[in-house]
Amino acid sequence: MNPDRLSQPALSLFRMVVGLLFLFHGAASLFGVFGGNRGAGTSVPIGEWPGWWAALIQFTCGVLVLVGLFTRPAALLASGSMAYAYFVVHQPEALLPLRNGGELAALFCWSFVLIAVLGPGRWALDTLLWQRRAGARVDSVEEPRPVAA
Repeated sequence: MNPDRLSQPALSLFRMVVGLLFLFHGAASLFGVFGGNRGAGTSVPIGEWPGWWAALIQFTCGVLVLVGLFTRPAALLASGSMAYAYFVVHQPEALLPLRNGGELAALFCWSFVLIAVLGPGRWALDTLLWQRRAGARVDSVEEPRPVAA
């Protein structure tokens, strides 16, 4: 079996799992579900900086990355938000992620960098839309007519 044959499905599954986990993280803070707001089961107050806005980014980017729509920009925004979270929230507590509780922020940050660089994979709405758009362009081009002699 050719290992390259599995790369696109594996990338798609990786993207979906990371997107789903990020979506859950945002939903927990926005809606107080899944033991949201650090297990308290409450939501972050609407508009509160930076928690509510971070949760909105997590939820929205999580949905987009999960389904593979606008994947690269969503992954880039998600990565940046996690870099911000790491350096502003976690890093002042201690230098190393194991000491400052920033492992999840660092993992999400670098996972989204990988998704932004490699793209959504084969099983994504971006890929489906791109294929349809490319097919429509090919179908709309008329065949050249032979010149009569």
